[in-house]
Amino acid sequence: DGKRAIKPTIINFNNEKMQITWATRELFHNENVSFFYTFGEGKHKIWKPCTTYLLDQDYNSGCLFETEGPTLAISIRNSNGSEELFFKEFKADFYIKPSPPENVTFFWKEDTVTVSCNKPERNAWCLKLELQYKSKFDKEWQSRTSTKCCSVGEQGFDPRKCYSFRVRLSRRVPHCNVVKYSSDWEAETFWMNGTLLDSCDDDVTRQSKPVIVLTCSLAILLMILIFPILLCKWKRVQMSVLPAIPDPKYPLADLFNDHSGNLQEWLDKNDHVVLQTKLEYEELESITEAENQQEERKNSEEPRPLEKIFTFPGAAENNDGKAAEIACRIPASNTTAPFAGSPILMNDDMYVML
Repeated sequence: DGKRAIKPTIINFNNEKMQITWATRELFHNENVSFFYTFGEGKHKIWKPCTTYLLDQDYNSGCLFETEGPTLAISIRNSNGSEELFFKEFKADFYIKPSPPENVTFFWKEDTVTVSCNKPERNAWCLKLELQYKSKFDKEWQSRTSTKCCSVGEQGFDPRKCYSFRVRLSRRVPHCNVVKYSSDWEAETFWMNGTLLDSCDDDVTRQSKPVIVLTCSLAILLMILIFPILLCKWKRVQMSVLPAIPDPKYPLADLFNDHSGNLQEWLDKNDHVVLQTKLEYEELESITEAENQQEERKNSEEPRPLEKIFTFPGAAENNDGKAAEIACRIPASNTTAPFAGSPILMNDDMYVML
């Protein structure tokens, strides 16, 4: 039976619009079908043809129309409407897909956040508010669902982290819906410690600004402390590598100021100064020489230690330079030299051997 094989998808968008779809390519091969619907109860129904079809490769695969009541009957027929292929009557209120929550607010208190939204005018008790959140360190969303519309709270948020939040409304099953429909997610928002941000990328900027300011302040302070030390070291190095050249204008200031650079005039005027300086130097030199002679006489009066004088035969009788030179020569290897009537043996390793 073709009627039993068809399983249409029914969605009632916030009790405002109905959308009925079916798998046309699997159910109706190369055949276009027509759709009819009616609201109300009783035997005498007024069927309305679909005016807005949904297409799948140029074949009718669904119909979109206004919601006009709680009870709906649908009929899928062949292309000219003469043969009915599918019929179903149901409560349209059991297929409601709610709209996204409106006027969503976030209330922060320490590590706890409470999210709320406006209550719908009809059947608010059938709705639950679902909250999802995650930080930039989480891979998956964390979910919390309220027990009633329209507020949900969660605690344990780290004030140092940025969180993404999103909320939606869900219909209770099976009390209100036969199918679990939820609204689309409300626009995602980003929060950090109760402050709304444009994105969690701002979190990096907000945290990096104080770090940059602190780093720059420390760097400037360090430079202020180090600069005088480096300046002192540089002056020392500069003085050792490039010593300062004295300016001759200071020792010779009177040459240029008093004599207008006339060297002869300046020398004539300063002859007595040069002479006096020379006499003082000679006097100081004579005093130093006298002190040195006195020190030498004092040292000559002290007794000197006895020295043994070794002479060789013939050295005392011959006083000429040649005899003295012979006497100072080192004896040949294993030679015998007399000393005070005693022979002395000389070899290569020592000067004297007794």
